[in-house]
Amino acid sequence: MTEPTILHATFTAQPGQADRIAALLRDFAEVVRAEEGNLVFDASRLADDPDRFFVYEVYRDDEAFQAHLASPAGVPFNAELQSLIVEPASQLTFLQRL
Repeated sequence: MTEPTILHATFTAQPGQADRIAALLRDFAEVVRAEEGNLVFDASRLADDPDRFFVYEVYRDDEAFQAHLASPAGVPFNAELQSLIVEPASQLTFLQRL
């Protein structure tokens, strides 16, 4: 059986950009959840720091994750997100299911 690809992404909004990022994530979440290989896409803000974001993603397998990365919707999303966050890019952490 193929293992799912599981990751979380974190990033921090530039001052005054958190609400724009939240709206961007809500729209992108609908697109990602419709991808054939996506199992979970949950975006959240930290309760004690609403400028910090946490996105949890699960894909059927690496092939599905690679298809997600190649998705046409990802390019404009990532370009806009990068212009709104403090970090050079979202910080990805890959996980293994127990």
